[in-house]
Amino acid sequence: MPRRLAHLVFVHLLLVGAASGLAAFGVARLLAPERVEVPAPLRAGVERLAATLPDTEDAAFPAALAALGDELGLHLCVFEPEAARGVCTGPDLPLGRDGWFYANGQSGYRLRLGDGRAVVGSNATPSHGAPGRVALAWLAALSGLALGSWLLARRVTRRLERVERAMERWGEGDYAARAPVWGNDEVARLAGSFNRAADQVQSLVETQRRGLASASHELRSPLARLRLAVELLAEGAPAERAAFAEGATQDIEELDALVGDLLLSARVQSAPARAPVALHSLAAEEAQRAGATTTLAPVTLRGDGPALRRMLRNLLENARRYGGEGEVLLKVGAAADGSAWVEVLDRGPGVPNELAERVFEPFYRPAGHDEGRDGGVGLGLALVRQIARAHGGEARVTPRDGGGARFVVEGLR
Repeated sequence: MPRRLAHLVFVHLLLVGAASGLAAFGVARLLAPERVEVPAPLRAGVERLAATLPDTEDAAFPAALAALGDELGLHLCVFEPEAARGVCTGPDLPLGRDGWFYANGQSGYRLRLGDGRAVVGSNATPSHGAPGRVALAWLAALSGLALGSWLLARRVTRRLERVERAMERWGEGDYAARAPVWGNDEVARLAGSFNRAADQVQSLVETQRRGLASASHELRSPLARLRLAVELLAEGAPAERAAFAEGATQDIEELDALVGDLLLSARVQSAPARAPVALHSLAAEEAQRAGATTTLAPVTLRGDGPALRRMLRNLLENARRYGGEGEVLLKVGAAADGSAWVEVLDRGPGVPNELAERVFEPFYRPAGHDEGRDGGVGLGLALVRQIARAHGGEARVTPRDGGGARFVVEGLR
């Protein structure tokens, strides 16, 4: 494809250049004056010399005219008054009004003598050079144009070939392949757009790989406990069976929550359904459920209502789980650019700066996490970030003034 494109660009540039040259030549010919008044000294000189010529009917006239032409370095024709053809030293020349002329590849002048005769003089060779020299000049110009056109075409298509090779490598599974970006033209913007898309897809693929690996690990623990519980139920005493059944029920609930979170994560990564959502109403309902204090401003956006509700719930549950016994505050508002933002503040130990990004990774749990006491499978905040990004926003955590954590979701649209 790039090589065919190079040929196409080359031919187009060559044709445009040749057409431009021909057009310029034609315009110059059209705009050039057909005749210009002959200067008086030249006229006087020609008349004085022509006056020495015998009559055209004289047998010595052709030789005298040829001698005069040689002296002037011109091809001459003499026309008697009212004559349609003249006596010439070479091919016939047209008779017209006085002045400079260009005809049949030759330039010269015409003037009428005092005795009524007309003298037409022309260069012995075409005014624009011999045909061979003209052809050679055109060939040289066309060759230069062809070389410049080819170099320009290859400069453009060579960069496209590099982008194409990067795309082919990326399509074969080398997700680290990127196209070189040179300059600031359309090809550079194409390469930059491909690189940004490749970065996003690579990040998504790596996240999915880590998620699948972590999910397989997370599924093994409750499944192993269920298998053990089933074996003990068959062998244990009646009093022990009740405890085993209760543990199995908890494991099933944990599996159900994990599968639900994984399904929600997959759905959020696809194009979510969009509908008008009153974010402040969802926030009020979830805050009441979690027992949180609110500061809400009316905000409506087009988004995935169930996913946004889950985002709010996960933030509040995280604050309740790790925020200690202090008050949890939920804020919702609109930014100056029209986007929505959410803040959840607690009075817990906070999140160290070095863990500010890790807490949003799938299946991450802080040190000292007790599944039996604290619950959760480590997908809550990861889902918060995924849902935020699916709505054009971002999630982050910063320290709260006076102690605690401040989880912020901003840029929701």
